[in-house]
Amino acid sequence: MKSYFYTSIPTFFLLSIIVITSGITRATNDDSKWLAAEAQALMETGWWSNYKKRVGNHCMWPGIRCNAGSVVDTDLSGHGLNGSITPQIGALSKLRYLNLSWNILTGELPSSIGNLTQLAVLDVSCNYIYSIPKAIQKMENLVSLNLSRNSLTGKLPSSIGNLTQLEVLNVSYNDIHSIPPNIGKLKSMVDLDLSNNWLVGPIPSSVSNLTNLASLYLQSNKLDGSIPEDNGRLTNLVELDLSSNNLVGPIPSSVSNLTNLTSLFLQLNQLNGSIPQDIGRLTNLVELDLSSNNLVGPIPSSVSNLTNLTSLILQLNQLNGSIPEDIGRLTNLVELDLSSNSLVGPIPSSVSNLTNLTSLFLQLNQLNGSIPEDIGRLTNLVKLDLSSNRLSGHIPSSLSQLNTSVALYDNKDLCIQGCLPCPSTKHNLVVIILVPTLLFLILFFALVIFILCRQYRAKALKHDPSPTKNGDLFCIWNFDGKIAFKDIIRATEDFDIKYCIGMGGYGSVYRAVLPSGKVVALKKLHRLEAEQPAYDTSFRNEIKFLTEIRHKNIVKLHGFCLHNRYMFLIYEYMEKGSLFYALSIDEEAMELDWTKRVNIVKGVAHALSYMHHDCTPPIVHRDISSNNILLNSELEAFIADFGTARLLDPDSSNRTVIVGTYGYIAQNLLIRWL
Repeated sequence: MKSYFYTSIPTFFLLSIIVITSGITRATNDDSKWLAAEAQALMETGWWSNYKKRVGNHCMWPGIRCNAGSVVDTDLSGHGLNGSITPQIGALSKLRYLNLSWNILTGELPSSIGNLTQLAVLDVSCNYIYSIPKAIQKMENLVSLNLSRNSLTGKLPSSIGNLTQLEVLNVSYNDIHSIPPNIGKLKSMVDLDLSNNWLVGPIPSSVSNLTNLASLYLQSNKLDGSIPEDNGRLTNLVELDLSSNNLVGPIPSSVSNLTNLTSLFLQLNQLNGSIPQDIGRLTNLVELDLSSNNLVGPIPSSVSNLTNLTSLILQLNQLNGSIPEDIGRLTNLVELDLSSNSLVGPIPSSVSNLTNLTSLFLQLNQLNGSIPEDIGRLTNLVKLDLSSNRLSGHIPSSLSQLNTSVALYDNKDLCIQGCLPCPSTKHNLVVIILVPTLLFLILFFALVIFILCRQYRAKALKHDPSPTKNGDLFCIWNFDGKIAFKDIIRATEDFDIKYCIGMGGYGSVYRAVLPSGKVVALKKLHRLEAEQPAYDTSFRNEIKFLTEIRHKNIVKLHGFCLHNRYMFLIYEYMEKGSLFYALSIDEEAMELDWTKRVNIVKGVAHALSYMHHDCTPPIVHRDISSNNILLNSELEAFIADFGTARLLDPDSSNRTVIVGTYGYIAQNLLIRWL
């Protein structure tokens, strides 16, 4: 046996060398033919027509990377390629990476692409491809497939379900109508994006088999049915977006199992039921949007556990109950929108802890109680809307210190801090019950009060007035309540003519130095003017708007007085007077160089933009003229005189007659003096 073995070894090696040598020779010949075939295939694409004659080696062409002479990487993204993809692409069977994105390629992917069995990444996004061949199922090593932003229509081929190594599939922004039922076979999938298509029907339950998913995007489709309960198995999900569909039913309680979620978007569906109480388990959430659904019930108290939230959007639902007291724990919140629900109770005082907030929307609810005194701590706030609620009590003076767009209208029991006591909203139940039996006494007392009021008003016409609590209103704020009515009268010597500095649209303007040294401007409506309904309406109109809006380029109203003898407004004093005055005096006009004039235009434009776009509903001034633009000592512009202003209804056509100062119409206002 040994003798045979030894004598056979040389023969064995000799045979081996012959076989190996001949194999190498054949391999060399085959490789040479293969490389020539690759080069020929690349040339036939026409994509390197400017290079193939100048550079013989195809591995030197732009966008080509080779390994041992074979093409393994082709990146032609953004090269302006057009026409269809040539079938010869299938000859590059050793290709591992192919990027043809951001070109003008049309037609269908050639079936020969199925020959690229070594391909790991295929990106043909942002083209005009309209069909995927069934042969794509042969690309067993494909890890990433990006067909987004093309013209794909109809069904997504079920053959994609055979690409079991696929980790990334992006078919967003096409016209795909259905999700393959076998999509659950892609168990290696990490990122799945089928958003912005025309997907119809329910979400396939097989999606819950994709337990490695980190992101699932199905937004902006026509999906219906309910959210599968089994989606709670997708515990690796970080981002889930099912928004802008026609999904119905409740939010499954199993969503609370997705504890790795950082963003959850379910808005713009038809979801009902309540928000799962266990949603507080999603402690990694940064963004939560459940808005524009039919959700009912209270906001779960566990929401306060989501301390990483920067955005909490729940508006346009039917949520009830109160705002959780512990919401102040969400100190990372930048945006909080609970508007257009049926929330009741007070605004929690802890909301003042949310110092990163830039927008707070609580409008169109049934909130009651007072506005938290510490709300002025929200110094980053840009927009605050508490309108259309049942709030009462004083408006905190700290609000006036914020550079914030504030909407407080349609809260009939709110009043300005420093004014007379707010009207009580408590009803005397005893009186309500006993009204039938006490009617006579009520009428009697009413008659007595009427007589006393007549006597009081008669005396008021003969003596120095003081603010009354029976119909007249005197209100001053922003001065810590230290200005008294008598200080105003004393400072102007009962509005002596020597303190008059000008005439407004419906009254005279006075300069007054208060005991504190503060200088203010007073616009006084004279007795004869007050008896004219138009002037009275304009006066009250100005109070209405200037107590509700705040902007650095809108003149600040410090207070007002409505009395049977005295009606006046207390304004921030503007040292330089009106723009009209500055332009009509040569020395003043010289001071207004080009830069200052541009700054004035910008200031007025910012104020108008605020009224038109940031106020709800929008406010139209209707009398912007150089007389109604005031300048302070720094020549900064402030819009004044809101007597003819009107609210604009955005849901209907609006028409108004020409009012205010004739000769100043819309766009030509500021151009004419630049």
